[in-house]
Amino acid sequence: MIRAWALLAAVLLLGGCATAPPVPGRAPDAQPEAASRFEAKPGWSTRKFAVAAANPLAADAGSRMLKAGGSAVDAAIAVQMVLTLVEPQSSGIGGGAFLLHHDGHTVEAFDGRETAPVGADEKLFLNRGGKPLPFDHAVVGGRAVGVPGVVRMLEMAHRQHGRLPWARLFEPAIELAERGFPISPRLHALLAADPHLKRDPAARAYFYQWHGGPRPAGTTLRNPQLAAVLRRLAAEGSKALHEGDIARAIVAKVREHPANPGRMTLADLAGYQPKKRPPICHEHRARGRDYRVCGFPPPGSGAIAVGQILGILDAVRAQALPLDEGLPGADWLHLYLEASRLAFADRAQYVADPDFVAPPAGRWESLLEPQYLRQRAQLIGKSSMKVARPGTPAGAHARFAPSAQQPEYGTSHISIADAHGNSLAMTTTIEAQFGSRLMVHGFLLNNQLTDFSFVPADADGRPVANRVQPGKRPRSSMAPTLVFDKASGELVLSGGSPGGALIVHYTAKALYGVLHWGLNAQRAADLPNFGSLNGPSLLEERRFPRSTVDALRERGAEVREQPMTSGLHVIQKRPDGYFGGADPRREGVVVGD
Repeated sequence: MIRAWALLAAVLLLGGCATAPPVPGRAPDAQPEAASRFEAKPGWSTRKFAVAAANPLAADAGSRMLKAGGSAVDAAIAVQMVLTLVEPQSSGIGGGAFLLHHDGHTVEAFDGRETAPVGADEKLFLNRGGKPLPFDHAVVGGRAVGVPGVVRMLEMAHRQHGRLPWARLFEPAIELAERGFPISPRLHALLAADPHLKRDPAARAYFYQWHGGPRPAGTTLRNPQLAAVLRRLAAEGSKALHEGDIARAIVAKVREHPANPGRMTLADLAGYQPKKRPPICHEHRARGRDYRVCGFPPPGSGAIAVGQILGILDAVRAQALPLDEGLPGADWLHLYLEASRLAFADRAQYVADPDFVAPPAGRWESLLEPQYLRQRAQLIGKSSMKVARPGTPAGAHARFAPSAQQPEYGTSHISIADAHGNSLAMTTTIEAQFGSRLMVHGFLLNNQLTDFSFVPADADGRPVANRVQPGKRPRSSMAPTLVFDKASGELVLSGGSPGGALIVHYTAKALYGVLHWGLNAQRAADLPNFGSLNGPSLLEERRFPRSTVDALRERGAEVREQPMTSGLHVIQKRPDGYFGGADPRREGVVVGD
């Protein structure tokens, strides 16, 4: 692990100027986590395999598994276990994940999304007067904790695609938990800014000093409790988390919170089951080449929204607009932002857990039909529509009320390509930074249930598709994506990002940059961020010239310039191997041989 320690040392030296993160839960377009700093990255070329992850120690753990002859799934498990330790603000064994996998022939979607406890109901986030709770009040404590699914999902994927023994995949994380790891600048900055985490006694003792300030960046942090849990998982599998004393500790922490208890039971934990779902794929043409773009189906909304944006841009001939001095110009941004509004309007109307909500016209792909997207594109004019209304695919009937905007938060993204022809894109999360701010046996529990609509119905009594229901998976913006050459079936790229609802835009930006503008993975990640959640036009602050901002405002857009903290990881397949890019806004790297 010498290489990983060297990489992390570089991050520690360069990352001292972290920007302060916003207070969580203030606005739907607020960013969940701050960047450590904007640090230029070179991109990485490899020959045999590549691992892109949010922390050098985690990427190195995945690389170790691939060097030992492991598969992409083996590496992803090792990466996730280390991220639980070194990037606890974003993901971990107390959360969930979407894994999109390709074995050289078939794309599969492994759903490890959390579920609502059986005791939850659609009034979970309403106060006694029937009004939605303030977001922070809902997040902190046991109320919003969903039944975690990432370990069971990875266990399912390993049974099918693993090459190394399950127990071996936990060795890097156990070693780091026992020996200790240096606190990164980003983790330190988030600890310093978070007003809630230190209220949990276990988290306070672990992350903070006696006077209440966070342990300094570079401090060696050891986690023997998590090491013990990982040893149990290595020996017993997911049963060690979902049954027995660890499960009892989780349930006690959730149900006995003094101010905001939740409803999870031991039966909820024991009964959790991951799911395999068919991926959602669509065709896309760029620069004279035909591609097959595959993403995660509902309860994921990312693949549909990204596909709609790309399809609408195609219909309005946005591909004729090149970069303007290396940046997206005002004309192209106007088209993109309008396409965004249309996509997010449909997302709010239709997308939810498919085990509870039927797709429009009987197929989720109806939202990606070229004819439907051409119809939607006709709504784009010279001026901003400001707020779009949902469309109606052919044969669909509106049964639900659109869900209102509300905050969505954290996550981490992993992209891997192995030496055996397997590739994957996995986005993993505990939702808000530090999740519910509840620590159990050295790991944090998620607050994933706040991804449900707090309001279960509109004023006319029409239900919201993404309302809380027992056993339901909340809608997610996570967008792990695999792109293939349509003619040969060969992998073109694996990518995705953290970033709450803006994951859609970060992922779409990277795809458009690589496929349409011919950028490599690193340069695509470097591009400034932009997007709309069907409201204001959001631009990454200090990244666009004033002339671009003014031109958008002249078209009637409400433009907000703000931090937009993506965490893109993109791996491209090349004739001589792979080329990987990691977002300059966070601490990720690409490692491989």
